[in-house]
Amino acid sequence: MADHIEVNGVRTWYDRQGAGEPLVLLHGGFSDARDFAGNLATLAGRFTVFTPERRGHGHTPDVEGPITLDLMAEDTAAFIDKAVGGPAHLAGYSIGATVALLVALRRPDLVRRLVLISCGITRESWIFTPTAGAQMPEQVVAAYAEVSPDGRDHFPVVVGKIVEAAATEPPPLTEEDLPSVTARTLVVAADDDMVHLEHTLALYRGVPGAELAVVPGTSHVLLHEKPELCTRIVAAFLTEEPRPTFIPIRRA
Repeated sequence: MADHIEVNGVRTWYDRQGAGEPLVLLHGGFSDARDFAGNLATLAGRFTVFTPERRGHGHTPDVEGPITLDLMAEDTAAFIDKAVGGPAHLAGYSIGATVALLVALRRPDLVRRLVLISCGITRESWIFTPTAGAQMPEQVVAAYAEVSPDGRDHFPVVVGKIVEAAATEPPPLTEEDLPSVTARTLVVAADDDMVHLEHTLALYRGVPGAELAVVPGTSHVLLHEKPELCTRIVAAFLTEEPRPTFIPIRRA
């Protein structure tokens, strides 16, 4: 069921499907809730799945002012407060994972279990990032134009805001913040990701008790390249309790 909710002055679009414990899915940058079509959205058979679209993304309009990670984290926390009404499992993909991590650090009362898929937390985490004036792939622009209430011509404005924020805003978190995460956390990455694997390892090592899954034979679009495998990994993490291992090293 698609609906809108007012969040921090933004008429935010979201979809809600299924029944059970709440699971909030946060899409990547320059995209929308369709990131989860055919993969994590199918978990609506086990959870009440919420897929909000952030300001300037998908069906949610852009508003005056910047689009920063801080703002997107504030919007997400407010969305969970208003639409979910309590703590939820939180799974983010790409920049959505960075937003999810910020929410987990700032509002631990709202996060049950945390899934970070292809997550970069600093500019140096990424092998490449969009730059000012760069031409975006036509398929990305077309997907934006298909659903955005602002129209195709507004896409460069959204890109410009995000690029400017990444270049000028101080980083909202660093690796030194990771030990403060209290939610049980799963780190997921592709073996040929756009995020440096060294950073993925630092994320895994930095979050206390984190679990790690590297999906073989995939790129940054791993949710669509191996949807069944990615969904099984996330579903097992969200529905099963940790099991003792025979030869624990890091978790000894």
